[in-house]
Amino acid sequence: MLKTAIVRISQLFVGGLFIFSGLVKMNDPVGFSFKLEEYFSEEVLNMPIFEPFALPISILLVAVEVLLGLALLLGLWKRMVLILLSAMIGFFTFLTFWSAYYNQVTDCGCFGDAIPLTPWESFSKDVVLSILILILWWGEKQIFDKVPKFASIVVMVIGLGFSILFTYQVMNHLPAKDFRPYAEGLSIIEGMKSAEELGLEPPRYEVIYTMQNETGSRKEIKSTVYISEKWWEKKEWTIVSELSKTIKVAEGYEPPVHDFGIMTERNNDITDSILALDEVWLLVAYNHSKTSEKGWAHVMPTMENLATQGIPYIVLTASNISDFAAYGVTEQTPFGFTDETTLKTMVRSNPGWVILKEGTVIKKHHHNDSPK
Repeated sequence: MLKTAIVRISQLFVGGLFIFSGLVKMNDPVGFSFKLEEYFSEEVLNMPIFEPFALPISILLVAVEVLLGLALLLGLWKRMVLILLSAMIGFFTFLTFWSAYYNQVTDCGCFGDAIPLTPWESFSKDVVLSILILILWWGEKQIFDKVPKFASIVVMVIGLGFSILFTYQVMNHLPAKDFRPYAEGLSIIEGMKSAEELGLEPPRYEVIYTMQNETGSRKEIKSTVYISEKWWEKKEWTIVSELSKTIKVAEGYEPPVHDFGIMTERNNDITDSILALDEVWLLVAYNHSKTSEKGWAHVMPTMENLATQGIPYIVLTASNISDFAAYGVTEQTPFGFTDETTLKTMVRSNPGWVILKEGTVIKKHHHNDSPK
């Protein structure tokens, strides 16, 4: 009786968490693909061959995650589901440990932007899930499976259909729910304010230096120790810069909007003047090589109408202006340069519109929904 209760609680928790995690990422598959690109990069897993396939992989993973969760709750195909769950959690446990140990990816993206987790929090979550899945293997026969087979298949078909339709919707428009600091209704100006400006305590960081002596021996020391013991005077020891790291030693308030800035071609900072405008339309086109040609055909008429009506607009990019000439932009088209990661965060469309009113986001449009 006790064993059955433990197994079924584990079944409910694992199945529910897989469905929740999958749905949150399904809401923003483009954002999850950015996270996978980060993992596949040379700096992390050194698997750049997979970077071009990050988006289809992200779509497949989140759909499988939801369907596995559903199948587990229904008690369908128990052995196959447990094998797939074990494979997925094994892979993600390795990934989150790697990320945490080497401090390379600061947020695993397990729950999208809805619930940011630190690398060690992500790893801990995966360890707990691994234990619960082991419990399910231990009590495989006790897994609840009393739902009629036909009804279970119907639920799975509905789940698959929902996954396909929902993914199509958010891919061709925008996420149903925006959890990022550039969501409609949020002020970029307020989001940029520091902890000091708000009278809050900022986080505290400390540098850990990796020191090496003439014999090749290494040791890690804190920056406070480096200063108090005057390690720079110890000529036999040198800092190994590539192995040194910065760690957070105390939590505190961090501005949700960071690295936001708009520079002109002549390197003039126009951030404040843009945010001060009563209304301005920002056309975000973060990377020319990944932009949608069809999307430009949708946004160009909007741009022309804005110019006719005298409404301020500006194209924000991290690419060269000349790259966009083929889409119909001219020398009169206003351009600004912004960090590519920031632009990816602002809107999940390339190109896509972000409309500001005195620094507050009032509306966002996918290029497929560009106002005429």
